[in-house]
Amino acid sequence: MEELRKLEQLHTTLTFMQSHNFVRSSSLDSNRFIANLVLLLLQPCGELNLDMKFRLLSEYLPKISVSFLEEASQWVRFETDERDYQEVNDPSGKKDCLPLQINHEEVAMVGLEAMERANSTLEDFCRSYFMFHGVDIDSPLMIFEYFPVLAFTESYIYQLDGLNEKILSIPTEGDTSLAKEFEKMNYQCWAGTFANMLEKDPFRPLLNVLELRGLLTDRIREEFRSGEEYWALERKLCCALTHKMEISIKDVMRAIHLKSFDYRVLNLLLYQLRGQEVNDLHMEFLSVSEFLVEISDDLFKWTVSVDDVLENNFNILRMFVKIYGPSTAPAMLAKNITDAEERYDNLLKTLDPQLSSKYQRRCEEATKEGGKVSGNPLGTWSIPPVIVNEDLYRSNCLNTE
Repeated sequence: MEELRKLEQLHTTLTFMQSHNFVRSSSLDSNRFIANLVLLLLQPCGELNLDMKFRLLSEYLPKISVSFLEEASQWVRFETDERDYQEVNDPSGKKDCLPLQINHEEVAMVGLEAMERANSTLEDFCRSYFMFHGVDIDSPLMIFEYFPVLAFTESYIYQLDGLNEKILSIPTEGDTSLAKEFEKMNYQCWAGTFANMLEKDPFRPLLNVLELRGLLTDRIREEFRSGEEYWALERKLCCALTHKMEISIKDVMRAIHLKSFDYRVLNLLLYQLRGQEVNDLHMEFLSVSEFLVEISDDLFKWTVSVDDVLENNFNILRMFVKIYGPSTAPAMLAKNITDAEERYDNLLKTLDPQLSSKYQRRCEEATKEGGKVSGNPLGTWSIPPVIVNEDLYRSNCLNTE
């Protein structure tokens, strides 16, 4: 994620500039240009130190005119994206002056934070899905035989999901502090860049790794495309809510069905790792279960905290309130839950009795461990009170901080 690293450097430089009164609140582009210039001066270049760079700049800057730059632009062509700098070969052979580095956009890498965030999903996947493959969850040898690929894949997904969350986050209205004003000023800069990264085949580096290992299939590719579609729908829906625009029930239901794409990716990968044919009956059953679990998770999060409103995240109850209104939304959501539970029960009966019993016990365990009261495929449902006015809710939360 080289672009993300550069954006973080840019943001840090802008913060430093603000502390030294170098920031013009009226011109984001000017601030970014100066920040990029500062970063250029800080980059190592042969034996030049900061004093020598400053003297060079002082000597040559007066010689650089608009006409000089216009002529230079005919010689140098830039790509249309917003990469800060293009790294080139150093003809002198020196390796410390703008070195040619690995193209990090083509290399699948994950950070520690993404791995930590992926932990709970990986644990749940192992405990809930391994039984469908006949893998003993109590056997460390069996777990760690498949865990590296599964963990790397899920961590990579969480890393991209983190970018999507940054795009969705809303600079809080009503806070006039200098820090918040600066945050709003920079929001458009990095939000647009993150969105661009997510729209440019974000899974390609990971797909390359899986393909080299002989694990990539058309179905796995399709699920990764489902992930891209989910993030695009989440941005579309949440942006519409913040701008008081209409949303469609078709988009909402499509999004909630796509949301568990990572579980399906992991499940399909496990079939590949074990050299087994995909069991379509199990996949169909688990997809209905995933749908119910996603609704359950959204309602549970709403019960204990409504951060999905504050952070502008997708939540099915939030979407239903927008479409149907606060009085009708709970009933419409309950109808969707009832229909899905009927499909779940019918498919559950087609499973091997021992597997069916084992999975139901796992659902009960997960419910108890999570402390959920909003429902699960085996229990009762409770739809929490809705938020009628999100702007007022955010304002009240801001005033209580």
